[in-house]
Amino acid sequence: MLEAKIKCPYCGHNETKVVDKRETNELVTTRRRRECLKCGKRFTTYERVEDIDLVVVKKDGRREEFDRDKIRRGLLRACEKRPVSVEQIDKILDKVESQLRVLKDKEVKSSVIGDKIMKELKRLDQIAYIRFASVYRSFADVTDFQKELKDLIKKT
Repeated sequence: MLEAKIKCPYCGHNETKVVDKRETNELVTTRRRRECLKCGKRFTTYERVEDIDLVVVKKDGRREEFDRDKIRRGLLRACEKRPVSVEQIDKILDKVESQLRVLKDKEVKSSVIGDKIMKELKRLDQIAYIRFASVYRSFADVTDFQKELKDLIKKT
């Protein structure tokens, strides 16, 4: 299969072929392994359905567009120096985004999104979960950390 729309990131050539294609579990993202027809190097591209038209209602009542990249940056920060791959982070994002797609209302509270992310992080990595929770829940002091840790220990 030839494709002229994807440039090789190594040599800039316009013709590549797809050597492998995989769907994610939530069918939100298609992963394609490509090979440049000029230099022969391989690289990966991801195809996602266009972002959802969703408005996030913040704690203070402000409204802003749903921003997948903003959530991804927060997850990357929480998972920094942890044994969590970028693919695992993207799976969390895909799962949460697919859950948001089925909502009837096009406005969702930031707390709903945060709770969904925290639920997935808790299963994946407890340290990343605590890091994310500390920002998401705006921990004021060590007491907040202790309370969250006690709750986490009780549930595991």
